[in-house]
Amino acid sequence: MTTIQPGEFWVADILFTSGGGSKKRPILILWLDGDDVVAAVVTSAKPRTQTDVPLNDWAASGLRVTSTVRLSRLDCLEKSLLLVKIGQISESDAKQLKQVWDTYIKPQF
Repeated sequence: MTTIQPGEFWVADILFTSGGGSKKRPILILWLDGDDVVAAVVTSAKPRTQTDVPLNDWAASGLRVTSTVRLSRLDCLEKSLLLVKIGQISESDAKQLKQVWDTYIKPQF
């Protein structure tokens, strides 16, 4: 089996919450949790909130189009749903993502 590491971009088979199918989407692996990964959705949409991180090095990271990591959309996925590795987040994009995480991601209670 292929080794999966935090900071990698993968294509995953994301199940719809309704249970009525799935869609192949790019994701960024944030951390591993046993047989699961915690990942953020990657989208071609422009940033719309303070927790959306635009990627400057999207092409070098293996993504096909200008992309944004949406930290407000986290998924816990079984590793079996990961289909193919696309690439790795650049050091500068990772630094920006970590800064946004540290500033804005926290419990609201």
